[in-house]
Amino acid sequence: MAYEGLMVSVSGVRGRVGEALSPEIVARFAQGFGAWAVAQQPGGEGAVVLGRDSRVSGPMFHRVAMSALQAVGARVIDLGLTTTPSIQLAVEHHHAAGGLMLSASHNPIEWNALKMIGPSGLFLEAHEGAAMRAAMEKGVKLATWDRLGAVDTDDGALARHVDMVLALPFLDVEGIRRRRFKVAFDACHGAGGAIMPLLFERLGCEVTAIGLEADGRFPRPPEPVAENLRDLEALVKRSGADVGFATDPDVDRLALVSDAGRAIGEDFTLALAARLVLRHREGPVVTNLSTSRVVEDVATAAGRKVILAPVGEVNVAVKMREAKAAVGGEGNGGVILPEMHLGRDAPLGAALVLQLLHEESRKLSEIVAELPRYFIVKDKLDRPNASLDSVYQALRGAFPDAQADTQDGLRLSWADRWVHVRPSGTEPIVRVIAEAPTAEQARELVRRSRTPLEALR
Repeated sequence: MAYEGLMVSVSGVRGRVGEALSPEIVARFAQGFGAWAVAQQPGGEGAVVLGRDSRVSGPMFHRVAMSALQAVGARVIDLGLTTTPSIQLAVEHHHAAGGLMLSASHNPIEWNALKMIGPSGLFLEAHEGAAMRAAMEKGVKLATWDRLGAVDTDDGALARHVDMVLALPFLDVEGIRRRRFKVAFDACHGAGGAIMPLLFERLGCEVTAIGLEADGRFPRPPEPVAENLRDLEALVKRSGADVGFATDPDVDRLALVSDAGRAIGEDFTLALAARLVLRHREGPVVTNLSTSRVVEDVATAAGRKVILAPVGEVNVAVKMREAKAAVGGEGNGGVILPEMHLGRDAPLGAALVLQLLHEESRKLSEIVAELPRYFIVKDKLDRPNASLDSVYQALRGAFPDAQADTQDGLRLSWADRWVHVRPSGTEPIVRVIAEAPTAEQARELVRRSRTPLEALR
């Protein structure tokens, strides 16, 4: 069945509130997911963990989703306002049949979404998403009055999440506490205001924060990319902070501002976390095809290899599991540490960065200055109503000396640069991302890669 205006992916559905995304759509997908998840459990009596981020539409959709899950006989474990990594951990903690997170992540304020999590705590894999949607299209059987799902609340999920971060064996909690790091934090009125201050308090940090009110009224675009972090840069300078942290609305992505008051780019979050973890753990690094080469440089310096996966958290997580990776994630500020869980986790990322500052006893700006510097240009175009195969063919012909990777759209790479063209899974656009030693070279790669796309418009 087609859903006009919705972005339906293997692990969820998202759309603009009041347009494509309505209470009826939320109920339909929540019922479909709940019925499918419970059916996978022996006896069909599994629970579904439910939570939401701070978006204005969140409480409304939360009530709809809860009723929809009850209506198909699923026992609901309600976390209320929470973060995506916290709900993933709660699925594992409760041995639940699955989890449903209401969050459009970094999308603008008018969007919301349902993120569907399997019993492993990972987002649904492709075969699971296909099976769930197929079952949903056949029709969901509602529970009778005596089989409706009950509702339990779990008020301890955020605290457990922080406890798990602090229990990592290579995290020197007491050492970090003695350093009394000065931290600046921007929650952008997302769910980060409910968890990050708790983490910083437990680590003995002196915190200056903005945007802690978790009311979903984002004062700026919520994606924590450098151009959106001007207020945090000013806060770092004004407060004399050692580091600035910014999270997206559901707190699976982390961006950094150095002590110099400069947003260093979200790709450095994974690079710095990997620099720390690879001192303590064996194994490769897994990241996606649109991540900066600086991650590969860090891995190479540690004598490790990098394995590339298609864009999307579940794709990276599955490949990490297969490769027994030490650490991984995505260049958008998402850090995954498999010994904790296979999900992007901003509180984890912040703790790893503080441990790195503790171990190196140097300023963040000095550590970053040592690493190779590349320039990434990220562009996007409206998705054409035509196959992109001709675009990929034209690009391979235009760049015959490049190494091609077709796992996810088309990525063309050389020794010191790359360009990646792919349809977005979260918006009706095509992304064109390039990285090179200079901004001019990266812009030229983007310009040349746009040409065959514009010919389809």
